[in-house]
This record gives sequence, structure tokens and C-alpha cells, in this order.
Amino acid sequence: MSSIRLFILSSFDLLGPMHGHRLRIEAENRHVSLWTEISVGAVYGAMARLAEEGYLRQIGEEKDGKRPVKQIFEITEEGRRLLAELRRSGLTEIWYKHDPFDLALVRLDPASAAELPALLQARLKALEERLAEADRINAWAAPYIGVTKRAALKHGQHRLRGEIAYLREVLDDIDAIVAEVAAGKV
Repeated sequence: MSSIRLFILSSFDLLGPMHGHRLRIEAENRHVSLWTEISVGAVYGAMARLAEEGYLRQIGEEKDGKRPVKQIFEITEEGRRLLAELRRSGLTEIWYKHDPFDLALVRLDPASAAELPALLQARLKALEERLAEADRINAWAAPYIGVTKRAALKHGQHRLRGEIAYLREVLDDIDAIVAEVAAGKV
């Protein structure tokens, strides 16, 4: 599943032909970084790949004064088919990636065990700050967005709350974890 492909193709499907700069502005205005891993600057390269693969096609150019020529693209029928697949997979596939945290935790060496409580407290603080920021952004955005976008934003908040709850459980067991690592039993 590719979020950036889904965003680009759905934007072309919704808005019609456009150039990469307009798509980038759309990504910024829609605040896609709030609910995706998309880097706004990555839309240009992803657009070029979609065009190379036949999902977008160039239909013209636009020249505005002394600015560089902008290529205008539109979605192809093959692009619409891919978009339908991406929408379905985005709604049905479970996106779960193992967190390197787990490997680092089970591969601690006894010398590192002493700093584990401080590292986990710092991680917890960072997660709580990220959640507070998400809460702030979502509260600000709520009056301006519909139910669907609010649901997407809430998903991120719920994931952060789950991570915070898990880390607090680990911290509840920190003495036993440190003892186990120090004894070389991991």
C-alpha cells in the first residue's frame, strides 16, 4: 500500500489535470502530513514515477512569465484502476510494522541496563508531547473539517495513546526488566 500514490491519484481524480506545483500546494493545504507519512516534497518524484508507469500522462504545458515551464498531467484509465485498488487495500489491509524499540529492548546488554529507565522515561515524554500536539491540532481543525477527516486524525491519536499505555506498562516492570538484563537472562 502506498499512501503517496493514493494521495496523488485521488487528487488527480478529484481535481482534474494539474502540474506538480499545484499538487504540492494541495498536499500542503490538505495537511496530508497530519495523517500520512507523506513528505510534501516527495510528490514530484512520485508523480514522475506514476507517469513513467502509465498511471498519469502529460497533456500539455503551462508557462507563466519567466517561470519555468510546468508540465500538466492527468490520470489515465489505468491510473483509475490502480486508484480503486489502492483505496480498497488502504481500507482493508492492516498496516503493522514492527517497531525497532522491541528489538532494542530484547537485545540490551547488561552495561546498558542502568540507563534503560531514563531512556524509557524520555521516550514516554516524547510520546506524550506528540499526543498533546496531535490533540491541539485536532481540536483546532475540528470545526473546519468533516467527520471523515476527524476520524482519520483520531486514528493517529488512538495509536499514540496505545503506545503510551504500553510504555507505562513496561515502566511498571522496569525493575524486573533491568534485573533480567543485568543478569544476562535476555
